[in-house]
Amino acid sequence: MTGAANSTGTGTGTGVGPTVVRWGMLSTSGIGRVLAAAAAGVPNAQIVAVGGRDAARARAYADELGIERSHGSYEQLLADPDVDAVYVPVPISLHTEWTIRALRAGKHVLCEKPFATSAADAAACFEAAQQADRVVLEGLMGRRHPQTALARRLLADGAIGRLAFIRAALTVDVPPGDIRRTGALGGGALLDLGCYCVSAIRLFGGRPVRVAAARVLDEAPGADGGDLRLAATLQLPAGVLAQFDVALDYPRRDELELIGTAGTITLPDPWLCRAGVVRLERDGVTQELPADPDGRFGLSTDAENEDAYRLELQHACALIAGDADETDEFGAADAIEQAATLEAVHAAAVSGAWVDLPTVRL
Repeated sequence: MTGAANSTGTGTGTGVGPTVVRWGMLSTSGIGRVLAAAAAGVPNAQIVAVGGRDAARARAYADELGIERSHGSYEQLLADPDVDAVYVPVPISLHTEWTIRALRAGKHVLCEKPFATSAADAAACFEAAQQADRVVLEGLMGRRHPQTALARRLLADGAIGRLAFIRAALTVDVPPGDIRRTGALGGGALLDLGCYCVSAIRLFGGRPVRVAAARVLDEAPGADGGDLRLAATLQLPAGVLAQFDVALDYPRRDELELIGTAGTITLPDPWLCRAGVVRLERDGVTQELPADPDGRFGLSTDAENEDAYRLELQHACALIAGDADETDEFGAADAIEQAATLEAVHAAAVSGAWVDLPTVRL
């Protein structure tokens, strides 16, 4: 694929990419099974190889998912000439390293969230993408789903008056020793879960101005002082406030509310978007609005559907193929600002003081 990278730092180029994008999976992670299932619904995506730390495990994983080739190391996968793009679902602490290594090996990259643990690392990934003229994307799949798009349209159309407050929550219950509670691998509630809440707050409310936060440390072995629970308040432009809370030892909660001066928008299941509806409350009346009323996006009625991952992969393939009708609004500036916000929330939780967000410069 030839041509210059675009202004966001993603190497969409000006040439024509492959009709079918051949994907390699960098690791034998559980989330990879989800992406593999989603890929079955994307005609121009084919998962052709998997690379793991152990050759036997990689082969067994490939056999389970019906993937043709397996490699006994990540390096071997990146050297595979028949892989166009790489999905990077390794532990958070390894995201930047393997994203950059994949880009330098000439592969396009879809990296799981959070893209990086610092704004500097996020910037380094996009610099590598620009130098390699390759596409790099952060895997926050819900923001490309029509459910999210509908909520954005309602807000822009003034359906709830002027936006005043955003409330988000994402909590799960995982045991000590789980990768999400392993500090050395980038675990902790803020990075693993808070990235979703921060992304949504920024998407609907704009760039945060300052943040405050408090946390409860995880005392389990291996947690290394990571956050077990965290709550934050963010000041946004135009007098908008936002709050979110995340936890790794609560019952499952997936919540996002946009509260305006004349009503409320609620997104059920806002991160995976499996509900496919948006609730609009105003004047004492609640409406449940379908996200895809004309069936354009082919949303499934299965309660456990993976449409958000399917649409994300479809978008990535279109960018890689150089589809002139496909653009990416979430480029370098967005990823760097997202990482900077997560850094600021962490700093606020550690210090107990309000933290101002720096201006992102590209």
